[in-house]
Amino acid sequence: MQNSSLKWIYLIVLSVIWGSSFILIKKGLVGLTPLQLGALRILFSAAVLGIAGWKSLKTIKKQEWKWVLISGILGTGIPVFLFAYAETEIDSAIAAILNSSVPLLAFIFGILFFGARFIKQQFLGVLLGLAGAVALILIGARVNPDQNYYYALLVIAAACLYAINVNIIKRHLQDVSAMAIALGNFLFLIIPALGILFSTDFFELPLGTDSTLQTSIGYILILSIFGTAAAKVMFNKLVQISDPVFASSVTYLMPIVSVTWGLLDGEIFTFLQFLAALIIITGVYLGNRSKKARS
Repeated sequence: MQNSSLKWIYLIVLSVIWGSSFILIKKGLVGLTPLQLGALRILFSAAVLGIAGWKSLKTIKKQEWKWVLISGILGTGIPVFLFAYAETEIDSAIAAILNSSVPLLAFIFGILFFGARFIKQQFLGVLLGLAGAVALILIGARVNPDQNYYYALLVIAAACLYAINVNIIKRHLQDVSAMAIALGNFLFLIIPALGILFSTDFFELPLGTDSTLQTSIGYILILSIFGTAAAKVMFNKLVQISDPVFASSVTYLMPIVSVTWGLLDGEIFTFLQFLAALIIITGVYLGNRSKKARS
């Protein structure tokens, strides 16, 4: 299958997987602290990737390990904790919506620091998608006026790190296999994650008898296998066969999935939010239509 078609398949699948991750974080926080949730997510994902792709590490060259480390910290290590803390105060759907700023940030960082080309139509598509995301935020603020939107800054911070990470992968890890990048990322995070679990007395909790705790861990296990391990490999591949802005456009589609899950979980979703979601989809299409024609 040609990359021009394959990249859209990756985009849609990742949108469903990552769009569902926010509700899983919300459920995981019922029995876990943000630090415990983030650490478990790292360890579970590292275990899954280690089993599936240990041999791929041999393909990473010595000079590339530096960028694998940086990618791991910026693309996984810090964001997993930022999102966990953010969702202690704001809805899972709102977190996904705020994460829609990644394509615009990837576009800006790419031009400023990574030598990316300025493409007018892509820029207009990014702005349109961002406008839809802002509309969703404003509508959500009216529907849920009691939420602490200062915690939304944690999501914006994570979005900045994601935006830098996609440019790093495209610029410095283009020829490294997607599996090797993902597993290499998590190798550097295992020891810090274990340290966090010990510091929070996680291993002293009644893991065998507390059903709430067991359920929360189950949600994080699902999140780690699909939303972190498998999705990380797919996303790395998507960056390599497209470009940072297109790959990060997955964050424009994720809110549609996350809002749907939120609706099923009792959160409010209005007709105006539906219209804003359509604006987001239009922005993704506009930003990549001309590039698709040239592929």
